[in-house]
Amino acid sequence: MQFIEPHRVNAGMPKLEICPKRSVSPYEFMPTWFFYTPVIVQCLAQGIRYGDICLPLVANPSIELSGMVGESKEAILDLAGSYAKEWIEPFIALTKTEASLDTQVENALEKMETAGIEFPIVAKPDLGCRGVGVKLIGTLQQLEHYIEDFPQGARFLLQRKAPYEAEAGVFYVRYPGESKGKIISITLKYAPSVVGDGKRTLKALIEHCPRASQLSHLYFPRHIDRLDSVPAENEEVRLAFAGSHSRGSIFRDGNQYISQALTDKLDDILKDVDGYYYGRLDVKFENIQKLMQGEGFSILEMNGASSEATHIWDSSTPLKHIFATLLKQYRILFEIGLLNKKRGFKTPKLKTLLKAWRAEKNLVSHYPSTD
Repeated sequence: MQFIEPHRVNAGMPKLEICPKRSVSPYEFMPTWFFYTPVIVQCLAQGIRYGDICLPLVANPSIELSGMVGESKEAILDLAGSYAKEWIEPFIALTKTEASLDTQVENALEKMETAGIEFPIVAKPDLGCRGVGVKLIGTLQQLEHYIEDFPQGARFLLQRKAPYEAEAGVFYVRYPGESKGKIISITLKYAPSVVGDGKRTLKALIEHCPRASQLSHLYFPRHIDRLDSVPAENEEVRLAFAGSHSRGSIFRDGNQYISQALTDKLDDILKDVDGYYYGRLDVKFENIQKLMQGEGFSILEMNGASSEATHIWDSSTPLKHIFATLLKQYRILFEIGLLNKKRGFKTPKLKTLLKAWRAEKNLVSHYPSTD
């Protein structure tokens, strides 16, 4: 087993364990249907048991379809009260219009100034998942290109880049009527990188890295303009920015870092987010010790009913555990949905879900490329 000390790119993270013989799990990039077929079968059984297959769509009653599909990132974050907002990275939301590019850029800059947001910023679609269309924007020219490439009529967010480099996905659930929730998963997200030796090209460094070499089809297109350059000795080159597994980030099981202090802090924060009971928070944090103490972190996004306990994509996770985790989290989703239905929330029709899914799928295909 090889242990890699976190460099600047992953500052604050625990040491990354890399097994040269299993740097990529045989399950990591298998088709979605393989994992979710048992989930769908269980959902059908749960629907028969409770008399309503759409119960998951009221698990988070203040979010459109509970965040299963088609939900607005802006709308979810706007559910936060004054206390919860203190823990969320500031952002603005804009719509791509028919106005001139200069006018739209000027409008964006004015709103950024009002919100106290300066470059660098993170641009992301308001509607989307798995890191699609996420870009790090460091200059005015990059902002212009992002707005220009964004689909007409679609909405996007410009969010302040967090002051921390370490990142995690924290899955939180709380049953309606209860004051205390629990964390059921922590995923440590390592940004993939290579370190220069002053001799080899970036292409060669990627090809000789145990994990990056197996995902070169993801990294080469992003760095096409500098593959033949030679990074200086000890220069760290980040291969992907978006903290998404499907974009090449390295996920590790961080459940050992679940703590009572962090759970208590999330209880306090999420009780100030109207109607949020189930989902994964994407957070940046200063270091793992402070995160466990419920300190030194900020929330980037709050995901809803379609959230995954993404620690399962750790390359050492057994297939049995992947299936068990997915099935468990969907059982919880039905239980919370049932409680909310009993509280008077009406479940939407299944056709509403399918319509939203088609609309999202069509829109996502037009987003800018992901960093």
